[in-house]
Amino acid sequence: MSHSHPKWRKAKKILTWLFFIAVIVLLVVYATKVNWQEVWEVIRNYNRMALFSAVGLVILSYLIYGCYDLLARSYCGHKLAKRQVMLVSFICYAFNLTLSTWVGGIGMRYRLYSRLGLPSATITRIFSLSISTNWLGYILLAGVIFTIGVVQLPDHWYIDETTLRILGGVLLAMIAVYLWFCAFAKHRHMTIKGQRLVLPSFKFALVQLVVSCCNWMVMGAIIWLLLGQQVNYFFVLGVLLVSSIAGVIVHIPAGIGVLEAVFIALLAGEHVSNGTIIAALLAYRMLYFIAPLLLAIVCYLGLESRAKKIRVKNEKKLGENNPHPSPLSEGEREKEKNIRFSPSAGGEGRDEGERT
Repeated sequence: MSHSHPKWRKAKKILTWLFFIAVIVLLVVYATKVNWQEVWEVIRNYNRMALFSAVGLVILSYLIYGCYDLLARSYCGHKLAKRQVMLVSFICYAFNLTLSTWVGGIGMRYRLYSRLGLPSATITRIFSLSISTNWLGYILLAGVIFTIGVVQLPDHWYIDETTLRILGGVLLAMIAVYLWFCAFAKHRHMTIKGQRLVLPSFKFALVQLVVSCCNWMVMGAIIWLLLGQQVNYFFVLGVLLVSSIAGVIVHIPAGIGVLEAVFIALLAGEHVSNGTIIAALLAYRMLYFIAPLLLAIVCYLGLESRAKKIRVKNEKKLGENNPHPSPLSEGEREKEKNIRFSPSAGGEGRDEGERT
């Protein structure tokens, strides 16, 4: 087994370089499809207050998204420093937006959290909770907006407004069922492919919904500002929600073309020119996708270079918290993997061993 270690390390280095080459190729392909002169003209002519406000909202959105992993930290009970969790979350979100959930949301989390010392079982619970938190807020907002008819669909579109309202009602029912189970279910855990997942408490579920809804609403506010506030904010938010699910269905990296197509189609009757819509969305991509991704690449390289030292510090810190460590038996390791969430703890995860 020891003879395979050098080969494995070499393979990981090769895969890492191939990954970054793929990122660079994607950025180049995307760059060739964008009229950068138009982007520059739009940004140069934007009202400075609106532009600075949009930048501030981008930062706020990434911070809110970081709270997803902080919630997961509480849920799992792991002891990584909050600043490390926020950094990993930022890197993963930036890659997720451009390279899909499989790369950013799952692959990058496994890579970075494992480098910082977390076991795979804990990482599985982290990304499961993070992804579910994100889509819970989406489902709630989409359910409300679709049900009350904020989004006016064009004639002869894929679905009619009645169908959209019914879909909204179904989404709201899904949220109601989730909250009911969080509040009243007696059987609160299940095992999927050897991973133990525990249903959170009702209060924890409410926090998930509030945090996620805030993030989606901030994203909508960014586009609303970049459109010059010419369209009703909740209509813009509704169009963003439609375009987001369309991007997931089509499964194009960064939703290139899908976001623009949906906005042009649904804003056609709002007396906003196609040029204004395209310009606003190009600026949105620059501020929300490209700039954070470039920063995330730098952060990723920095974190990779320091990961071994950080892991040693994390293990030393855990050792100080437990001054009499002893080798874990197989049963104890299994117990450690099954970090339970206590519904009565108000949203804080606890290790099974800590309660016994």
